[in-house]
Amino acid sequence: MKKFNKPFLLMILTVLLSIALVACASEPDESASSDSDGDSGSSEGQAGGDLVVAVLSDAVALDPTGVNDVPSFDVQFNIFEKLVWQDENMELQPGLAESWEAIDETTWEFKLQEGVKFHDGSDFNAEVVKANIERIQNPDVSAPTAYLVDMISEVQIVDDYTVCFITEYPFGGLPAHLGHPVASMVSLEQIEEDYAAMEDGAEPGSVINEHPIGTGYFKFEEWSPGQHVKLVKNEDYWNGEAKLDSVTFKVVKEDLTRIAELETGDSHVSNPLSPSDLERVEGTEGLYASRTDSVSLDYIGFNVNQEPFNDIRVRKAISMAIDKEQILEGIYNGVGLPAKGPLPPTVFGYDDGIEGIEYDPKKAKELLAEAGYEDGFSTTIWTNDSRERIDMATNVQAQLDEFGIDIEVEVFEWGAYLEEIGNGEHDMFVLGWSNATADADNGLYPLFHSDNHGPPGNRTFIDNPELDELIENGRTAQDEEERLGIYKEAQELLVEESPMIYMLHQEYLLGVSEKVKDLVQLPTKYLYLKDAYIEE
Repeated sequence: MKKFNKPFLLMILTVLLSIALVACASEPDESASSDSDGDSGSSEGQAGGDLVVAVLSDAVALDPTGVNDVPSFDVQFNIFEKLVWQDENMELQPGLAESWEAIDETTWEFKLQEGVKFHDGSDFNAEVVKANIERIQNPDVSAPTAYLVDMISEVQIVDDYTVCFITEYPFGGLPAHLGHPVASMVSLEQIEEDYAAMEDGAEPGSVINEHPIGTGYFKFEEWSPGQHVKLVKNEDYWNGEAKLDSVTFKVVKEDLTRIAELETGDSHVSNPLSPSDLERVEGTEGLYASRTDSVSLDYIGFNVNQEPFNDIRVRKAISMAIDKEQILEGIYNGVGLPAKGPLPPTVFGYDDGIEGIEYDPKKAKELLAEAGYEDGFSTTIWTNDSRERIDMATNVQAQLDEFGIDIEVEVFEWGAYLEEIGNGEHDMFVLGWSNATADADNGLYPLFHSDNHGPPGNRTFIDNPELDELIENGRTAQDEEERLGIYKEAQELLVEESPMIYMLHQEYLLGVSEKVKDLVQLPTKYLYLKDAYIEE
């Protein structure tokens, strides 16, 4: 641990029924480069190749139920498949389910693809779906994102390739939730083996982490923690094999080293590309920068259980004391949008009339004095080893110094960071959230509902009964306008409560070799690699 001391409208859940019914009657768009279930076929003369993606952070786990972070999901996305998935426009597409429909308000029927095999040769069927969903819900497994399927009260097997989900209450967003990485389908044989290991005292997911088995277009080959994860082409993929022979997610922590590897050809992709290095990549022959709009929020959180952040006046004062424009322009080179609240404009439920907290140093000083901190206080701000996040933390450190607030910056490796801030011992912290369903529910429920303190997402540990009720009402409301009204209230309350400083909505950047063709990064930040290839 290093220390530095001071000196997208996308998807509307209430109309998901109509979307779902259209999807039931349609085949995947085979011409779309981002269609994970369409076989676009390899063109003659196209090379396959061994793609090397230089990544900042290693996966934390390869078991979909074991984590809640993008670096892990990014690898898993290309090993496992889900019943449905979201494309480049965050629209639902058929995956391991060929169609789905709402039978009534609390029953969804999914028709499954037939003839699909897992990497171990076992069959994908309704029994597998039931086992996977029940595993996510199993408290002994303790999936941090189990909240995404907690409304499912029963999984009914109709026949080998038909399954029904019964929900406790009407929930139109269920198909979108089943497109989240946590709902990735793992081999039934491996699930049973993992349960057996748990009975012998092993941790949940230990077997799956060692050699994850999905149905995807890539198969797991090896994982050297802290070094790389390597995947190889699934020659028996059910819907047209990938073009690449292999892909290696290579951990390269230093931004400039990732760029150097791009320039030498040791790596083909830098993920991420720092905005500070954008000009260098765009000015280098043979390289280009990929830019993707996101469904993300970057924020600075307060642990509202820790003094002085248990005082709303202090939280609001610091929100007013930080010039976000300085950070957006100076650190992110203007790449992204300033955030007013917790939801990005690309997410259903976003209120474009929301008034965020404006930069107001004078008012900030008045609030600090009112709270008894006229002379400031000492605290810490934690971050992981991302250049932008470290720079953000040190910038905030410098800005708040003018208010007498003495901040120590502490930097953690990614996996350790998630564990530490999940434990709730921090004061302030820098983090982000990628909304994998593009709906307000997944931008509010995990981050702010009191049921989700810690690893599920609520690392500010806010516990507000009024906010909980609004979020719950938003989950169950069926009328679109009613939901929008509820989420408007929730966003206004979250601005007032200020459990975090809503900093920006990123534009995702990748540095890419021009030899790499048809590479797609989704708005969720995951790399879709089925159609990618290297042209020599």
